[in-house]
Amino acid sequence: MSESLRQVSIVLLLKKKNILLAMKKRGFGQGLWNGVGGKSDPGETIEDTAIRECQEEISVTPTKLTKVAILNFYSPPPNSKNNQQAYVFVSEHWEGEPTESEEMSPQWFSFDSIPYSKMWPGDKHWLPLVLDGKKLDADFTFDDDNRLLGYEIRDLD
Repeated sequence: MSESLRQVSIVLLLKKKNILLAMKKRGFGQGLWNGVGGKSDPGETIEDTAIRECQEEISVTPTKLTKVAILNFYSPPPNSKNNQQAYVFVSEHWEGEPTESEEMSPQWFSFDSIPYSKMWPGDKHWLPLVLDGKKLDADFTFDDDNRLLGYEIRDLD
C-alpha cells in the first residue's frame, strides 16, 4: 500500500529541550504548525529532499539527519491525493539561522509548550514519542474534513 503514497520529508530541528516548528503560510496544511519539509523531486533521495526543503523553507542546511519515524497518512477521496508517507528526521546540527520564507514562519517551542491544538491531529500521538527518543512506524487515517479517525503506532526498530 505504501507504494502509492507520495514520499515526503519532515525535519525537526532540536536544541536542548526546544523544537523548531514552522507555521505553514500557504498550500496544504496552511495555518498549522509542523516540521519543515515537503515532497521529493524525481530521482531525489528522501534525505536530499529533507535538506533541500530546509534550505528553501527556512534557510537552514541540516548537517546531520537521524531518521526517527515513517508515518503513513491516509484520507478518502477527494482528499486521497494527499495520501503520503512521511520520513521524519531530527537534527541537532545545521548551518544558518532559521528565517521566515514565503511558505513557512519558523519559531522555537520548549518541549512542554508545543502547540498541539494548532497542528495536525495525529501529531499529538507521535511527536511526544519521538521527542522521548523512540523510533516509530505509524499509520493515520483521516476523514474528508481532515479529522483523525484512527491510528496505529509501532516501534521502528
